[in-house]
Amino acid sequence: MGLISFLKEKFSKKKNENVDSYTEAMAKSRQNFSNRLNALSKKYKKVNQEYFEDLEEILIESDVGVNLTLKIIDEMLQISKEKKITDSEELNELLIDHLFSGYMAKGDNLTEVRFQENGPTVLLVVGVNGVGKTTTIAKLAYRYLQQGKSVLLVAADTFRAGASEQLQIWADRLKIEVVTGPYNSDPSSVAYDGLSKAKKENIDLVIVDVSGRLHNKQYLMDELSKLNRVIGKCIPGAPHETFLIIDATTGQNGVVQAKAFAEICPLTGVVITKMDGTSKGGIILAIRDELGVPVRFIGLGEKMTDLKEFDLESYIYGLCVGE
Repeated sequence: MGLISFLKEKFSKKKNENVDSYTEAMAKSRQNFSNRLNALSKKYKKVNQEYFEDLEEILIESDVGVNLTLKIIDEMLQISKEKKITDSEELNELLIDHLFSGYMAKGDNLTEVRFQENGPTVLLVVGVNGVGKTTTIAKLAYRYLQQGKSVLLVAADTFRAGASEQLQIWADRLKIEVVTGPYNSDPSSVAYDGLSKAKKENIDLVIVDVSGRLHNKQYLMDELSKLNRVIGKCIPGAPHETFLIIDATTGQNGVVQAKAFAEICPLTGVVITKMDGTSKGGIILAIRDELGVPVRFIGLGEKMTDLKEFDLESYIYGLCVGE
């Protein structure tokens, strides 16, 4: 049984709110990907060179990425020859199996924040302006508050005008504290104050908002290097997680951002925002292929509860099957 058939059988048996969320939010992505694959199989009953050329176009326009697309096309050509597959519908289903088994093969597929047994768990959050970084931090804080964790926010993005104020607004709504510093102050100093407070008050999770000024990568690299050293001195082994926030609607520009940040700091996960607003569902695969780190969470809407753990099966169903 192919993956799509398996998921249809699995999710048709009972209502699944998580799957429903993915299905509803990914309508645009599904139209661009699944509907075009179905049209391709109707256009070409038998696999030929034109079929593969059209398939390549679909994958690239779905933001799977040029490098990964070319690799996939070569692999599907090889599979079709070795298994003597000429039926386009059969090859389409094998394509889905192949795409997502490739994602799983990259290794770590953890989603939730890895909490430390002793002392505060420190999560750095990086990303360029406009990707929804502040809102995502608030949603992460809300998620773990709902799980009974104590949360402290640290506004170490001191160079973006209004960044601390935005975080303060969310902290007030969530009824938690945020440690801030003056505009243009040293981010490491703000982080130190925040972590000192977290240790003193036995906070479970400290979320540190970090600058994302990619226009000067060397400066950001130096800043993050210093920040990591200060955090590590204050809490040995920290930071424990570093999440990169990527806006799904930016397409391949988001992948470029991800590669740039990966060169600057060791990432442990990616959070994809605004997935409900894009037709480019393949960005998940492109980022995983380029970075190797897992997508930890995915934004499927504007509500606080719309930041979901990334679930590969629900994602595939929402992208390829859901109505």
